[in-house]
Amino acid sequence: MPEIPTQNKSEKEPHIVRFTRLNRTLHIFMIVSFISLALTGMSLKFSYTGWAVFLSHLFGGFESAGYIHRFAAVVMVTVFVIHLVDVVRMKKRELLSWKELIFGPNSMMFNKKDLEDFIDSIKWFIGKGERPEYGRWTYWEKFDYFAVFWGIFVIGSTGLTLWFPEFFTLLLPGWALNVATIIHSDEALLATGFIFTIHFFNTHLRPEKFPMDLVIFTGRIPLEEFKLDRPQEYKELVEKGELEKHLAEPYPEIVIKAIKIFAWTALAIGFSIILWIIYAMLFAYR
Repeated sequence: MPEIPTQNKSEKEPHIVRFTRLNRTLHIFMIVSFISLALTGMSLKFSYTGWAVFLSHLFGGFESAGYIHRFAAVVMVTVFVIHLVDVVRMKKRELLSWKELIFGPNSMMFNKKDLEDFIDSIKWFIGKGERPEYGRWTYWEKFDYFAVFWGIFVIGSTGLTLWFPEFFTLLLPGWALNVATIIHSDEALLATGFIFTIHFFNTHLRPEKFPMDLVIFTGRIPLEEFKLDRPQEYKELVEKGELEKHLAEPYPEIVIKAIKIFAWTALAIGFSIILWIIYAMLFAYR
């Protein structure tokens, strides 16, 4: 069996800072807005089911659910725009060219190493090779990242069309609204299913991270765990002499407990939505 790194539970060892405060704040708003969109959107899509009616009562009715849905959409698009602005600022701060930003070794763009890591991961899974030396970003993290770009463009554009039909029908034929409704509904269902299954598994349910990876909430990871989890990035920081400036003390236990309450709540809601969708698709779909 391949060796699987385990999380170091020590609270005294130094931690590596992987995410800025802005990164973590944006992710929290992304979580809240996405769950709000999923709850309100799925309750409208499966409005004929008992669980959807129950949720609609909590929201104050289906009409109120629509208002919440649109407000959450505005929040998500705002998060997306702020992130893009932050990327541009990072480029200026680190004096990167656009080529280095997009195609550099630490960019989110797929490259040859991602293909190599994917192949090596398959070999590792079946006991035919060593665990790949993952760098700053893994291939599955990049996939998740660009899924957001796709979702914002497809779901956002169709949602905007349905939000302001009078305006868009000045530019588009009437049947475009029907197409937008189908695309918006089915793509949102796909996104919800992906986030609450594949993304949750990749992030939290992998053996070396189970049952919860808190790094996106704390921004920090124990140094020993970092060595095992991101060996290539660790080596690069050591070679450049930059490891020390990324070290930080772990957060107090009271902060970790508060983070875990929020994270577990989000995880539970996500899994519940998946179960409700499966029930609706198997036993009540119209």
